[in-house]
Amino acid sequence: MKFIVSIYNDDSLIEALPPGEYESMMRGCLAHADRLRADGVLLDSQMLAPPAKAVSLRTRGGRTTFLDGPFAEAKEYLGGFNLIEAADMDEALRIAQEFPWSRTGRIEVRPVMDFDDVRRAVAA
Repeated sequence: MKFIVSIYNDDSLIEALPPGEYESMMRGCLAHADRLRADGVLLDSQMLAPPAKAVSLRTRGGRTTFLDGPFAEAKEYLGGFNLIEAADMDEALRIAQEFPWSRTGRIEVRPVMDFDDVRRAVAA
């Protein structure tokens, strides 16, 4: 099964870390990701630019509007993701727990739906 491991950041917690701690956490995270990738568990991994760089769009009544920056102010924001392969949710959670970012935000683990199943369900 595939799972998306979403990393949510809280800048106030990151900024409160002792000097050098963020860099140390990032090095550990990258080493962990390298091991998972070598084992065939990590399929993709990306960091996202800060929410202030985002542009949101919404279409209502045939009209599309664009909004710079984050749509909603939130303490935590999506900072990146990892696409992993795991036998089940328990294994996915074990893998996610090895990333350090639950200390400075939140990690969400969610199963990825099989798009072929979706296509069949909607007869596409």
